[in-house]
Amino acid sequence: MTPFAYDLDEADIKRERRKARDLRASQWWKRRLNKGVCHYCGRATPLKDLTMDHIVPIARGGKSTKGNVAAACKECNNAKKQLLPMEWEQYLARLSHTEPPAEK
Repeated sequence: MTPFAYDLDEADIKRERRKARDLRASQWWKRRLNKGVCHYCGRATPLKDLTMDHIVPIARGGKSTKGNVAAACKECNNAKKQLLPMEWEQYLARLSHTEPPAEK
Protein backbone atom coordinates (compact mmCIF):
# COMPACT_ATOMS: atom_id res chain seq x y z
CA MET A 1 0.00 0.00 0.00
CA THR A 2 1.37 3.42 -0.95
CA PRO A 3 1.30 5.81 2.02
CA PHE A 4 0.66 8.91 -0.08
CA ALA A 5 -1.19 9.49 -3.31
CA TYR A 6 1.52 9.02 -5.90
CA ASP A 7 -0.38 10.28 -8.93
CA LEU A 8 -0.98 13.85 -7.69
CA ASP A 9 0.94 16.57 -9.40
CA GLU A 10 1.55 20.08 -8.12
CA ALA A 11 -1.34 21.45 -10.20
CA ASP A 12 -3.79 19.04 -8.51
CA ILE A 13 -2.59 20.07 -5.06
CA LYS A 14 -2.80 23.80 -5.89
CA ARG A 15 -6.31 23.34 -7.29
CA GLU A 16 -7.50 21.62 -4.10
CA ARG A 17 -5.90 24.29 -1.90
CA ARG A 18 -7.66 26.98 -3.94
CA LYS A 19 -10.97 25.15 -3.49
CA ALA A 20 -10.29 24.99 0.27
CA ARG A 21 -9.73 28.77 0.38
CA ASP A 22 -13.02 29.30 -1.45
CA LEU A 23 -14.80 26.90 0.90
CA ARG A 24 -13.40 28.76 3.96
CA ALA A 25 -15.03 31.94 2.66
CA SER A 26 -18.45 30.28 2.27
CA GLN A 27 -21.43 30.73 4.59
CA TRP A 28 -21.53 26.95 5.02
CA TRP A 29 -18.06 26.97 6.58
CA LYS A 30 -18.84 30.00 8.75
CA ARG A 31 -21.88 28.18 10.15
CA ARG A 32 -19.64 25.16 10.83
CA LEU A 33 -17.22 27.33 12.76
CA ASN A 34 -20.02 28.99 14.71
CA LYS A 35 -20.76 25.66 16.36
CA GLY A 36 -17.40 26.12 18.12
CA VAL A 37 -16.70 22.39 18.54
CA CYS A 38 -13.71 20.36 17.38
CA HIS A 39 -14.75 17.48 15.11
CA TYR A 40 -12.15 15.15 16.65
CA CYS A 41 -12.00 15.81 20.41
CA GLY A 42 -15.46 17.36 20.82
CA ARG A 43 -14.15 20.20 22.99
CA ALA A 44 -15.69 23.64 22.83
CA THR A 45 -13.12 25.77 21.02
CA PRO A 46 -12.99 29.52 20.35
CA LEU A 47 -13.67 30.31 16.69
CA LYS A 48 -10.21 31.81 16.18
CA ASP A 49 -8.67 28.49 17.27
CA LEU A 50 -10.63 26.27 14.87
CA THR A 51 -8.96 25.25 11.62
CA MET A 52 -10.13 23.48 8.48
CA ASP A 53 -8.92 19.90 8.39
CA HIS A 54 -9.20 17.62 5.39
CA ILE A 55 -10.44 14.31 6.79
CA VAL A 56 -8.69 12.54 3.92
CA PRO A 57 -5.66 14.81 3.41
CA ILE A 58 -5.01 16.36 0.00
CA ALA A 59 -1.60 14.66 -0.08
CA ARG A 60 -3.37 11.32 0.32
CA GLY A 61 -5.84 11.98 -2.50
CA GLY A 62 -8.54 13.85 -0.55
CA LYS A 63 -10.59 16.64 -2.07
CA SER A 64 -11.67 20.05 -0.80
CA THR A 65 -15.38 19.26 -0.56
CA LYS A 66 -17.95 19.75 2.19
CA GLY A 67 -17.93 16.04 2.92
CA ASN A 68 -14.17 15.93 3.41
CA VAL A 69 -13.49 18.93 5.64
CA ALA A 70 -14.10 19.39 9.33
CA ALA A 71 -13.56 22.10 11.91
CA ALA A 72 -10.74 20.98 14.19
CA CYS A 73 -8.88 22.60 17.05
CA LYS A 74 -5.28 23.43 16.23
CA GLU A 75 -4.05 20.75 18.63
CA CYS A 76 -5.99 17.95 16.92
CA ASN A 77 -5.22 19.22 13.42
CA ASN A 78 -1.49 19.38 14.16
CA ALA A 79 -1.53 15.92 15.75
CA LYS A 80 -3.48 14.35 12.87
CA LYS A 81 -1.07 15.64 10.21
CA GLN A 82 -1.44 13.48 7.07
CA LEU A 83 -3.21 10.54 8.71
CA LEU A 84 -6.23 8.87 7.16
CA PRO A 85 -9.29 8.45 9.41
CA MET A 86 -8.46 4.80 10.20
CA GLU A 87 -4.85 5.72 11.03
CA TRP A 88 -6.04 8.58 13.26
CA GLU A 89 -8.36 6.17 15.13
CA GLN A 90 -5.42 3.81 15.72
CA TYR A 91 -3.31 6.75 16.95
CA LEU A 92 -6.01 7.78 19.44
CA ALA A 93 -6.42 4.19 20.62
CA ARG A 94 -2.66 3.92 21.26
CA LEU A 95 -2.73 7.17 23.21
CA SER A 96 -5.54 5.98 25.45
CA HIS A 97 -3.62 2.77 26.23
CA THR A 98 -0.34 4.54 27.03
CA GLU A 99 -1.68 7.31 29.26
CA PRO A 100 -0.85 6.79 32.93
CA PRO A 101 -3.83 6.10 35.22
CA ALA A 102 -5.28 9.17 36.92
CA GLU A 103 -4.08 9.77 40.47
CA LYS A 104 -6.63 9.51 43.24
